[in-house]
Amino acid sequence: MAEAAQNRTVLEITGTEREHFLQGLVSNDVSGLAGRLAYAALLTPQGKYLADFFLTARDDTILLDVESALADGLLRRLSMYKLRADVAIAPSTLHVQRGLGDAPDGALADPRHPDLGWRIYSPEAGTAPEIDWDAIRVAHCIPETGIELIPDETYILEAGFEALHGVDFKKGCYVGQEVTARMKHKTELRKGLTTVRINGEAPVGTELTTDGKTAGTLFTQSGGRAIAYLRFDRAKGALQAGDATLQWDG
Repeated sequence: MAEAAQNRTVLEITGTEREHFLQGLVSNDVSGLAGRLAYAALLTPQGKYLADFFLTARDDTILLDVESALADGLLRRLSMYKLRADVAIAPSTLHVQRGLGDAPDGALADPRHPDLGWRIYSPEAGTAPEIDWDAIRVAHCIPETGIELIPDETYILEAGFEALHGVDFKKGCYVGQEVTARMKHKTELRKGLTTVRINGEAPVGTELTTDGKTAGTLFTQSGGRAIAYLRFDRAKGALQAGDATLQWDG
């Protein structure tokens, strides 16, 4: 069954230079998109996250599937970058559906993790959501737009984009590529998203502390586990988030 993927907007990118245009902007390789989904991000020149999205090709059009809250800003920024390129960007009337198990014709596998199933782009909205996607995300430490992924703040390698197949280190230059490559090859990540055990609960965004020192931030929680952004050097013992206690097994 294909359920509605809520709060998603599809943009249509057309024109003879559409693939070349995106290839110079986004974090992943967008060549040969027909029949597959690519997961990618647009970054600031300083390497910070602005938006993440899925890309696929259909006939002479690239479809871009993004969180609705980011769609207008992303469209404006892409339009700013296109200059005189033969590229046009406009909202689509297509809806995003997703599901688990047997995929219908035209469905494409979610590239981030097999347990996230498939997505399909359809004139119909899909059925009411029933799947507990947060439980799947927490189990595999998969960040969500607007929760763990924060515009102008998040670095995609700290958010696990390499494991999520959202960045390509061989594709060449794109906006923010230099900072991302330096984080990959010249530094050891000292902070990032990870899964922790949690006893109790606290609001998303609650500060994590240990021995009175800030150790990170708590995000999505499900089934006694949570996604947290941690300073790894301060997360060796018991952590506190409001009335909840946490433990990192890293």
